[in-house]
Amino acid sequence: MKVGVGISGGVDSAVSAMLLKADGCEVVGYTMCLGRAGEEKSLAEAKSVADWLGIPLVSIDCAAEWREKVCAYLRNTYLAGRTPNPCVRCNETVKFNVLPKAAFADGCDRFATGHYARISTDESGRVLLRRGADPKKDQSYFLYRVSRETLARTIFPLGTMSKEAVRQMAREAGFPVAEKGDSQDFCGGDPMEIVGAEDCAGNIIDTSGRILGRHNGFWHFTPGKRKGLGIGGGIPYYVVRLDAERNEVVVAFKEEAVVKEFRLADEAWLADAQCVRDAQKSGAFLVKVRSAGEPKGPVELEGSVVRCAEGLIGVAPGQSAVFYHGDTVLGGGLISAT
Repeated sequence: MKVGVGISGGVDSAVSAMLLKADGCEVVGYTMCLGRAGEEKSLAEAKSVADWLGIPLVSIDCAAEWREKVCAYLRNTYLAGRTPNPCVRCNETVKFNVLPKAAFADGCDRFATGHYARISTDESGRVLLRRGADPKKDQSYFLYRVSRETLARTIFPLGTMSKEAVRQMAREAGFPVAEKGDSQDFCGGDPMEIVGAEDCAGNIIDTSGRILGRHNGFWHFTPGKRKGLGIGGGIPYYVVRLDAERNEVVVAFKEEAVVKEFRLADEAWLADAQCVRDAQKSGAFLVKVRSAGEPKGPVELEGSVVRCAEGLIGVAPGQSAVFYHGDTVLGGGLISAT
C-alpha cells in the first residue's frame, strides 16, 4: 500500500511515517508551503526528517489557499469581536484537503498524519472519528469538519499511543527530533501577526459598565480568558464578551461567566440525525467548546439551540462546539451567539 504522510518536521509525523514504513507501506512525505516568513527553517526540518527516514518528500504550494481560507478568516473573525478556530479551518480547507488530494493524485492509497485521533467503522461500514487514546493529546476536536470521504482514506498511526510512548519510540530509533518540543496547534505562528492590527487602547469593564482597567485592543482577548487581564488580584474575573464597536472587553466573576444555552451555525455532522437523537436519549451527548479539557454534559440540541444544565465557561462566538457520544465525534458547528 502506498501512503502519503503529512510531514511537518516534528516527532509525531516522523514516528507516524516510521511506523507505516515498518508495516511495509511505500511511504511518501508531503509538506505544506504556506509562504510564511521564516518558513525555510520548517521546510528544512521536514526535509531532514524525510532524508533520515529514507523517503521522498513532496512540497505542495498551499499559499493561496492558506491566505484565502485561513488567514483572511482569522483576521476578519478577530476584528469582528469573535474567536476563530484557525486549526479547524486549516484542517478542513488545507491540511486535509489540498495535501490528501495531491497524495491521491500521485497514486497514494491512503493519507496519514501524526494527529492523536482514531478512525474506525460501525457495523454498517460508516466511518467513525474517535478521540485519541491519550486524553491529554486528543486532537479530534480539530477534525470534525474533515469530510467523511477523506477520513475514510486517512490513517492516524498515533491514535492509540501516548505522547511519551511516541517520544520513547523516537529515542530508541535514534530520531534527531525525539526531544523536539511540541509546536503550537496553529501552524501559522502568532495569530496576532496575521491580524496585523495596531494597538488601540480601550477599557476593560464589568457587566455594570464600571471601568476596571485598560487594554491594547479587544482582539487580544477571547471569552473565557482569566489570566493576564491586568486588573489586579482577588477573586478572578473572566472575559465574557467583546464589544468590537466600542473596543471594550467585558469581564465578570465566574458565576456570571457560566453559559447554559447557546446557538449553533454552519454545522458539520459526521453522524446522521438518528445517531444524534440516540445519543441525546442515552444521556451521553457531550460537548466541547474549547479544544482543551474533557467533553461536558449531558447537553440537549433543539434545532440550533444547545442547552447544558451544568453550564459551561469559555463559550465564545466563533469557536467550535464539537459533540461526542462516548469517544465518537458526532459533528459540530460554530457558536453564533450565547
